[in-house]
Amino acid sequence: MTHSHVFPRHCHAEFPTAVGGDGCYLIDAAGKRYFDGSGGAAVSCLGHSNDRVRAAIKAQVDQLAFAHTGFFTSEPAEELADLLIANAPGDLDRVYFVSGGSEAVESAIKLARQYHVENGAPQRRHLIARRQSYHGNTIGALSAGGNAWRRQQFGPLLVEMSHIAPCYEYADRPDDESAEAYGQRVANELEAEILRLGEDSVMAFIAEPVVGATLGAVPAVPGYFRRVREVCDRYGVLLILDEVMCGMGRTGHLFACEADGVAPDILCIAKGLGAGYQPIGAMLCSARIYDTIACGTGFFQHGHTYLGHPVAVAAGLAVVSELLEKDLPARVRGLGGHLQKALENRFGQHAHVGDIRGRGLFRGVEFVADRTTKAPLDPSLGVAGKIKKAALAEGLICYPMPGTRDGRNGDHVLLAPPFIATETELDEMVERLSRAVDAVLSPV
Repeated sequence: MTHSHVFPRHCHAEFPTAVGGDGCYLIDAAGKRYFDGSGGAAVSCLGHSNDRVRAAIKAQVDQLAFAHTGFFTSEPAEELADLLIANAPGDLDRVYFVSGGSEAVESAIKLARQYHVENGAPQRRHLIARRQSYHGNTIGALSAGGNAWRRQQFGPLLVEMSHIAPCYEYADRPDDESAEAYGQRVANELEAEILRLGEDSVMAFIAEPVVGATLGAVPAVPGYFRRVREVCDRYGVLLILDEVMCGMGRTGHLFACEADGVAPDILCIAKGLGAGYQPIGAMLCSARIYDTIACGTGFFQHGHTYLGHPVAVAAGLAVVSELLEKDLPARVRGLGGHLQKALENRFGQHAHVGDIRGRGLFRGVEFVADRTTKAPLDPSLGVAGKIKKAALAEGLICYPMPGTRDGRNGDHVLLAPPFIATETELDEMVERLSRAVDAVLSPV
């Protein structure tokens, strides 16, 4: 490989050069085809060659490439905001467009703080999040996240925030406790932490409805988020739901929280919103929050150069229109059941597979040393990284991660294939993953 001036994700890895995309497949410079079994990072929900989205981008570039939101709004931004709000849960009413998930979360944290300041409660300054969560890589978002491995080098720079237990049934629910009782118990940790910090000092609680990268597609047990909503309402705490990875149809609903029967005060989306065709994210907030800002200083003291970029929002409008008009979330629910069965058939009795979980086309496979004790594999084995490499050799892109349990111990693979995949393609994805897993774990 010739010398590159690109700063890569990993300084000691050489990556193939992607030169083409065809449906669910990416193609490298040597002509090898890779099934995109994780949508990159749960991004490419429509695959890599959607005609509608590509046409929308080209048309928007020809009409208007950029207009700074300090001076103008744009037609596609207005249309996309209308479409999102028309389908959003609860009383979400305003959309703040950004360039990605970390920006969406950063915006949500700052909006929560400004809302309380302008609402006459400047003492509300604490944000509560969950361990083993992931909310992004900017300083604020990283501080909120509970991914110990990602946080450790930057600890001195991070903002102090509280972290309570995740709702991680497989690893944390005792056999003698019902799923409902477990969910209520861990949800009540939120109330306990609010009282510890001071019941009028907490501004917001942030959580992923289905935890993505760090835990590997872990949904909450039934009733957990309803209890969380009750606690937030009781103490005047805003509920921020991070659907950057699990939203936009990925778990079988346009907005993932619909499956849990709750609506947030602030909601973050990205990844599937642009489906990989443009970098875009968004923060949605309630009318109550927006009106408090509007009646106070009149502006949110925040902003980025590329807010509401016309080409990005035009792509997002085409993506969401495609999702809704073709009812792709319903298709995801059906395919999700097929994928779960395929994974169970292939891995259900595997000596080193402890759990297969998720919703829709958002599935996680957790690896263990012992199925009975659920003990994780020795982290020195580097299982996640080896599976990624073996899968690429099999022509499969998947999303393995180490540190599932506590940031160091545990390994899982996250699967998030395109919504357009056929059952046959999903079966082949499982077969390729099986060969990769066997290549890594058979000797263990």
